Amino acid sequence: MIDVTAGEVKALRDRTGAGMMNCKKALVECNGNVEDAIDWLRKKGLAAAAKKAGRVTAEGLVGIFVGDREGAVVEVNAETDFVARNELFQKYVGAVVKVACQGNCDIERLGSLDYPGTGRTISEELANLIAVIGENMSLRRIAYMSVAEGVVASYVHNKAVPNLGKIGILVALESAGDKGKLLDLGKKIAMHIAATSPQSTTIEDLDPALLERERNVVAEQTKSMGKPAEFIEKIVEGRIRKFYEEVVLLEQVFVIDGSSKVKDIVSAVAKEINAPIIIKSFRKFVLGEGIEKQDIDFAAEVAAQLK
Repeated sequence: MIDVTAGEVKALRDRTGAGMMNCKKALVECNGNVEDAIDWLRKKGLAAAAKKAGRVTAEGLVGIFVGDREGAVVEVNAETDFVARNELFQKYVGAVVKVACQGNCDIERLGSLDYPGTGRTISEELANLIAVIGENMSLRRIAYMSVAEGVVASYVHNKAVPNLGKIGILVALESAGDKGKLLDLGKKIAMHIAATSPQSTTIEDLDPALLERERNVVAEQTKSMGKPAEFIEKIVEGRIRKFYEEVVLLEQVFVIDGSSKVKDIVSAVAKEINAPIIIKSFRKFVLGEGIEKQDIDFAAEVAAQLK
């Protein structure tokens, strides 16, 4: 295999707009010949897809797939909600999340894996889909979790079709107890997470920086109220306990019954199945979360093109 420098890869990317990994692969496949590499990218649909690469992708679908003791959630973005209703796009997301559930990997590694039945990678198949549908799309993120014993449960909100929607949650429960009851509990906890967006499972694993920030804010608020110094620490600790109830999963009030804490619900089911239950992990994907959406004035856009 020939050696390809970072500069050569960047130069090809600048000319085609294709991804760095695809540019490197193209150069290797074409023995460093840039023009042949450009043609290689075009034949794969990767250069054509790059023409749309600057357009914001904040719509799309979140996909969930759960196996025996493992699960994966992926987010694949497109420009419009119309594409999320496209059967080809739905099929793609469903296939990708199944591949993702085969093992733990990051988004770059996922893109390099084989897309079933095509002879193309997942990234190459996405580029082909971009060419067919005519919108920019992107593999945004992936999460995978598994348990040695127990279940991974899921919940999808605002479903387009089964296991595909706008919000996806995975919950991993470690336990030797009855799987049916564990799955039922896991789904209810996943629905709770969809509504409350906890920041951690326990108080101990809450981000120290987040806690310190909240403590500082509460302390300053208390001081500004003119409270005596000897009372400030007690007031701060009381507010922090309330903060735990807002952001820590096990400390939150269970939304399904509106009175019990999540940790009490877990303890009750553990007693029922005569086996300890540990919430090992959870993940929540909200479609387009954190992406700055563009407000497009189509009339102005057309007028600009006519000029």
